[in-house]
Amino acid sequence: MDAHARELKKELDATLDARRELGPEYEAALVDSFVEKVDTQVRRRLAEERLSAARGGGGVPRPDPAEGNFGERFGFAIITLVLAIPLSAIAAAQAHLSGLLVAWGGILGVNFIHAAKRLRRGRPE
Repeated sequence: MDAHARELKKELDATLDARRELGPEYEAALVDSFVEKVDTQVRRRLAEERLSAARGGGGVPRPDPAEGNFGERFGFAIITLVLAIPLSAIAAAQAHLSGLLVAWGGILGVNFIHAAKRLRRGRPE
């Protein structure tokens, strides 16, 4: 597990602990905060990769896509499921079935994009 994944795991653990302590009334704010932290991490990592590519790829080594990265896939699946529970509850409470369908459409969309990105990385150019 790389430093980015460890940092996100710590953030997720802290968010779940805060949810247990604060209760469900703060759930939406905690989810928003965690998603913002994930977004920040993703942007930081993309910036690092772009910088590395601009310098000729001498920076962060990229794993061989053919090997797969079980930790990344597993972590993404866990984060998706953990976030899907409160998002589903909020969507269903606010907009009933239509809200639930929209929330799960978004969840499926994010997972589809992630899977397509991994497939694209595995193809020879």
